[in-house]
Amino acid sequence: MRNFIILLFIGISISLSSCRQDFVFEASTGDLTFSKDTIYLDTVFTNIGSSTYTLKVYNRSNKDIKIPLIKLGKDDSKYRITVDGMTGENNHTFRDVEMLAKDSMYIFVEVTADVADSNPADFIYTDQIQFDTGTNFQKVDLVTLIQDAYFIYPSRTQNPDNSYTYEEINLGVDADGNPIPFRASVLDENDPVNGNEFIWNNSKPYVIYGYAVVPDGKTLNIEPGAQIHFHADSGLIVGTGGTLKSIGTLQNQIVFEGDRLEPIFSDVPGQWGTIWLTAGSTANEIDYTTIKNATVGLLIDSNDGNFMTIKNTQIYDSSNLGIYAKTAKIKGENIVINTAGVASLACTLGGSYEFKHCTFNNNWSSSKQVAVLLDNYYRDENNAQVPFDLIQADFINCIIYGSNTYELRFDKGETGIFNSSFTKCLVKFGTSNDALYSFIYDENNIKRNKNPKFLNIFTNQLNIGVDSEAKEFGVDADVPLDILGMPRTAPYDVGAYNWVTFPEDN
Repeated sequence: MRNFIILLFIGISISLSSCRQDFVFEASTGDLTFSKDTIYLDTVFTNIGSSTYTLKVYNRSNKDIKIPLIKLGKDDSKYRITVDGMTGENNHTFRDVEMLAKDSMYIFVEVTADVADSNPADFIYTDQIQFDTGTNFQKVDLVTLIQDAYFIYPSRTQNPDNSYTYEEINLGVDADGNPIPFRASVLDENDPVNGNEFIWNNSKPYVIYGYAVVPDGKTLNIEPGAQIHFHADSGLIVGTGGTLKSIGTLQNQIVFEGDRLEPIFSDVPGQWGTIWLTAGSTANEIDYTTIKNATVGLLIDSNDGNFMTIKNTQIYDSSNLGIYAKTAKIKGENIVINTAGVASLACTLGGSYEFKHCTFNNNWSSSKQVAVLLDNYYRDENNAQVPFDLIQADFINCIIYGSNTYELRFDKGETGIFNSSFTKCLVKFGTSNDALYSFIYDENNIKRNKNPKFLNIFTNQLNIGVDSEAKEFGVDADVPLDILGMPRTAPYDVGAYNWVTFPEDN
């Protein structure tokens, strides 16, 4: 019996070994196929790395093959590639790459280039991924647009341990009395590279690293058509006594957004910090300006006692708040805010506010977000309420809407003034026995839970159409043009847009 078992194992071993064949790779004859013949890498700023792009390579033959050489065409190429997870020689050259029959592999592509590397006529930078078999030649073209820019960033000094110390400013102290530092660059009238940094023009975009700071007594004038891009954890701070004038036109809007230009980043919230108008900043004006993809679009912190104006301004996809006002004074007209993690508009710690023909919508995917929040106190370290008078919060011809049952929230303190008024507004609001919300049931003045039927909330098109409940419900609020520059005539529409006929209505 023992001999039989031994013979059985020997037989099985021989049987298995007779089925095994070593892989034999033949040289490729150049019959590879590709997922695309040209890879267009989206626009990047000079010397800022791109996203990673993918090329899939197929061996559709019945043979295991070996590709003698895969490489970038230029010896000093600014592109980088990895092939099936391999980095090769300097992310540039790969030799004897094996592929099984009917198999595929991934090549990942990135680029970091200077505008000087591109074609001076069109700022296009190109190269190729080359597949050289010795008997045939195949290629995939690489194309990207390199965009020049003004760069504003903190200075740095190198320490003995090769670390760096960056330029910083302190904005107050925390609850423990420790300074609050920000990595920042104070703007300069005579910067050796950018020239006068208190005038941002439209000749080329601005890219900000850290926070750009407008100091006391200085005014930052942003000209129509200027494009401002913030890196992660960056933003703009207007200090005490400083002023922001962001005044575009209907045809040449000013745009603040992140520095990732690829379409997949176009509506990603929280890509940068905020535009912070600190306590004591003065005479700020914002008109025909778009603010996208911030953590907080506008942080307005107890301005100097005079009303600031915000007109014809759009704020989209903020991960926290669209406008975060603290004891501020704001007059707003034709403001559109869509989608924020907490609130589209938060008027906190009291203040004075007047909003006419504004559209505040919030479809953030949570059960707690709101379109508009008002409060008049905060709690100190002992959890005691500290009142801040809400002198006025007047909403005239406004839309307050979103995906939750309650898109308007009041947080009224035990003491302190809390004055608010809503005239001819469309408001998303459930039911409440709180007398503070009694006005919401006046059907002659408030349209409650009526759908404005926006064109497309997911693409930030909050225009209204012929069947919108916001159509012809308003009053004359002395705002003669809508956000698109169209005349307002009686009967007046509610929100920032006059109603129009949508294409699908024709």
